[in-house]
This record gives sequence, C-alpha cells and structure tokens, in this order.
Amino acid sequence: MRGQREAWRRLPQVDRLLREPRLRGAAARLGAAPLRCLVRQALESLRQAIRQGRLGEKDLQRQIAALPEDLAREADGRARSTLRPVINATGVLVHTNLGRAPLSAAAIDRVRQVAASYNTLEYDLDGRRRGSRSSHLERILGLLFPGTACHVVNNNAAALTLALHALASGREAIVSRGELVEIGGSFRVPEILAASGTTLREVGTTNRTRLADYERAIGRNTGVVLKVHPSNYRVIGFTAEVQVRDLAALARRRRIPLVVDQGSGLLLSLAQFGISEEPIVGDFLRQGAGLVTFSGDKLLGGPQAGIIVGRRPLVQRLRRDPLSRALRVDKMTIAALEATLESFLRGAAFDEIPILRLLSRPAADLRRRAEALARGVCEAPGVRLEVAVEKGAARVGGGAAPAETLASWCLGLRPLGGSEPKGTATSSASAGPRLTGLERALRLGEPPVIGRLGRDWLWLDLRSVHEGEDAALLEAIRRAGGVLA
Repeated sequence: MRGQREAWRRLPQVDRLLREPRLRGAAARLGAAPLRCLVRQALESLRQAIRQGRLGEKDLQRQIAALPEDLAREADGRARSTLRPVINATGVLVHTNLGRAPLSAAAIDRVRQVAASYNTLEYDLDGRRRGSRSSHLERILGLLFPGTACHVVNNNAAALTLALHALASGREAIVSRGELVEIGGSFRVPEILAASGTTLREVGTTNRTRLADYERAIGRNTGVVLKVHPSNYRVIGFTAEVQVRDLAALARRRRIPLVVDQGSGLLLSLAQFGISEEPIVGDFLRQGAGLVTFSGDKLLGGPQAGIIVGRRPLVQRLRRDPLSRALRVDKMTIAALEATLESFLRGAAFDEIPILRLLSRPAADLRRRAEALARGVCEAPGVRLEVAVEKGAARVGGGAAPAETLASWCLGLRPLGGSEPKGTATSSASAGPRLTGLERALRLGEPPVIGRLGRDWLWLDLRSVHEGEDAALLEAIRRAGGVLA
C-alpha cells in the first residue's frame, strides 16, 4: 500500500503537465478544456495501472517521461478532422467508402453562396410570401423530364420508403423475387417495405418472373407494383424479367401505381464508353412508370439525395405524407443538386460533372499520365521504388454496372529489393511487410492515397484519379518512397 502511495506521488500534477511546451501548442489546436480532460484521463489510467500492480518502477518512469509527447500526439489526432479529402486510386469511381461522387466546381460555388448568407429557401420574392423549397428543383427537373413533378429527400432508400408509405401503407407491394436486393449497409428491400408499413407480396422466382405472375398477384389489397433495378448484381443464364413498358400497361389497366427504383441516377447513355447495362431514368418514365426513384450522388454526380420523378398526382400524395418532412433535404443539398442538374440542361455534363469526366476519359490519356508519373518517381532522388505501368480494368462502383469494366491504366509500385514470392500478395492480408508498409505510408500520408494491393504490387489506377491531382499524387509517392528508403 505504501509503495502505491509513493508511486502515485511521482505522478505529475495536471497544471504542471499543461505548462509543458508541447502541450501549450496542443491547447491552441484542441482547446484548453478538452486538453485538460485528456491529461486527467491519462493520469487516472496510470493510477489504475499502479493500483493493479501492472507497472514496475522503470515502466512508470518511462511512461511519466513520455506523457507530454504522448498527450500532444493524442491531442493533435483529436484536433484533426477525420473527414478528409483523399486521392482515390482504387479504380472504383463511385466509391461508397470514399464519399461517392465529388461535386462539380459549379455545385461547390453554389453551396458556398447559399451557405454563407440568408437565401430564398422558402421565400417567394415575386409574391413576397412564403415559398416552397421543392420549387427550386422542380424548375430544372421539369425541364429535364417534361410533364412530370418531382420530390427530393435525403437518399434513395428514403425516396423508396416514402413512395411506399404514401401509396401502399397497410397494403401490399408486388415485387419480383429476383429484385429483392440488399443495398449498402446490409439494408434489404424487404426491410424497407416493412419500415414503410407495406406488406411484401413476392412473385416469380429468383431467375424468372413473367407478366402473368404479376397479374395473378394483383388483388383488392394491392397498393403498388414495385420494380427494382438490381444494380449491384446480375443473374445470367436461364432468366426472364418483365420490362417496365409491359408492367406499366398492366398497372394502368388495373389502376395501380408502378414505382420503379432505378438507383444510380444515370441520365445519359454511357454505351459509347462501354457501359451498356445501366438503364436511364428518362427511359423508365417514357415507358410509363408512375414514379421513378434514384440517387443524386452516384452517376448523377451530385450530393447525397433521393430524387422522385413522375406523375403529378402521385408526387402530390408523397408531399402530403408526414414522412416527407422528416426526410426533407437542406439548403446546401438543394443548391448542389440544382447546380449539378443545370450542367445536364446545358449539355455540359461530361465536361463539368467530375464522375462523368472520369468515366469518359480516353484510356490513352490515362496511359500518358501513368507514364509521366512513373518517370517522376524514377527521377526522384532517394526514392527506392520499383515502378511499372500496366493496363487496368476500372469499375463504375456504387452498385452500378457490376458486370462491366472500364479500360484503364495503372501505376504499379513496390520497394526495391524486397519483393515477396511471386503470387503471394493478392491482398493486404497476404502482402509482405515492405509492400504493406508502402501502402500504409501512402494511406496515412498527406494527402492520403488509397490504392489496391495485388500480385506483389501496390496499384494506383488513374481512371479514378482527377487529372489535377497528379502533382499531389507524385509528391505523396516520393515522400512515401523516401520514408521506406
């Protein structure tokens, strides 16, 4: 007991630690009160270790001496935002873990203007009265999809939930078994139906559903017919599905709304770039869908949002639903989405929307950039890295076009003189320590660079790297390679 008290007396006082030069700087970055809390927690942790007999004399002295440096490092880590820009060199364009679609310059400017001042979010300047926040996007979506009305909520799962709740709560939604997909975060279509108060009525089989299956299922308790585009997987072989045009004719005949979940928000054909399987929102509307729901932050290239476009009477029912207010979007989402959609109106989407610009870039341009980066790495003094330039196969990502790839070019990196046996490094779990050290150095650098490990190399796919990021990418590689030299 006496030994414990003597050990506790050796612990520095809180105020003494806070006067340490390293911690005075940390206080300016983190704040005095949070830093004092960290110091107290660290000292209490040492007291607990002493009480439990887990610290010998030498260990205690070493930890006390390291306290200022350790606390300053922890304070710096807590003061630094964990939501940071990264260079996406994975080859997955719409990368859910990396924030999906980057915004266009016009969208960023519009958000900045709206966020920095009062605005007309719900004010009608002409009428000098309260306005509607949905009017800002109705103007543009009405031009993109003539004869329709629109409503916008915070994501596409919310859009589907709202549509089902407003049109079929307490009733049945008919959907093909082959379209009961699981989306991101382990959420599944049946769970969304349950949350909306709708009863699921499955028809057909996993691989084959016919129009007659829908016809037999429709009854007095049918609220909607739902068609879900299975964007994140494909069933091939002995398959059959009912086209939207045929379902729309059946729904009209039976006076039941047809809701189509398109998902990716694709407004323009990508066939010329090798992506032909992803359906276009406008095509579903032209084929007779009552409502189409889709995302704003995937192939549309805007902010996270769930967009609902379709027949005005149906959209009005959604707007009157109590869930509509709970799921509504804020002024910055509206501003970013408005500016993004204007690029489509002007016919400038492939030039101005970053995700479409990346997708449509010629492979020859990517090869030129990869070769320039390779030369830059090889010419950097003190950087001991082996470099390769190879063809790659990028993906759209975000659950879109899962069976199709985009021609790309990759920069391969690995430390000189330290490669592992051939064929062993297919993932971060099986890569050698020198290669994983390089990957870690790039991932934890500034800016962070996220690539992929495979075949004893770290690959940086240029298809998902903005051209304006090449200089920063080269500097990040040089720094990481210098650390490993």
